[in-house]
Amino acid sequence: MGPRGAVFIDRDGTLTEEVGYVNHPRRLRLLPRSAEAIRRLNRAGVAAVVTTNQAGVARGYFSEDVLAAVNAALVAQLKDEGAHLDGLYVCPHHPTEGEPPFRTDCDCRKPRPGLLLRAAAELDLSLGRSTLVGDKASDLATARAVGARGVLVLTGYGLGEWEYRRAGFAVAPDHVAEDLLDAVEWVLAGGRR
Repeated sequence: MGPRGAVFIDRDGTLTEEVGYVNHPRRLRLLPRSAEAIRRLNRAGVAAVVTTNQAGVARGYFSEDVLAAVNAALVAQLKDEGAHLDGLYVCPHHPTEGEPPFRTDCDCRKPRPGLLLRAAAELDLSLGRSTLVGDKASDLATARAVGARGVLVLTGYGLGEWEYRRAGFAVAPDHVAEDLLDAVEWVLAGGRR
C-alpha cells in the first residue's frame, strides 16, 4: 500500500473562524462544517493534519502555553463532535519580529514546506498523494513546493483573496471550494485537477 495521503489543513480561516490572533482558547471556534469534514477524512482513512503559522508567539501576542491551550481546545471541540486530527504542526516563528529563538528565518513558516515535510516524515505520509487546504495564496505555494495539490477555500481570507487578488497568485489553486467540507469532498471524489 505504501504511505497514505493526507489533507493538510490551515487552521485560522479554514478549520476555525478567522478572528485575528487567537490569544485565548475561548476565541477559537470551529467553522460550521469543519467537524464533519474531519469525520469524513477519519472514516476514509485519510490523515487529517493541521499545519498553521502562529507568528503571534514571535510577536509576543501570546505565549507558547496559550498556543498549546488553544490547540488543546481545538482537539477537544473536534473530539466532542466525533472527529480527530492525525497531527497538528505549528510554526511559531517570524523572520523579522520579536526575539530569538522565535525571530528566525525558519523553514517551517508557510509558504516554506518545513511543516509538511516534518509531518510526512513523522506520520509516514505521501506528499504526492496529499492536498493542502487553506484560505491564502501562500497555502497554495506551500502545496506546490512539496508536489501536493492545493485547494483554496472561500472561508476566512479566501473569498477576498480569490475575488480581488487571484491575478497575483504565484500558484493557481487546483480547486476552489466553498469551505473545508467541500474541499474534502473534492479530495475524496478523486480530486481531478
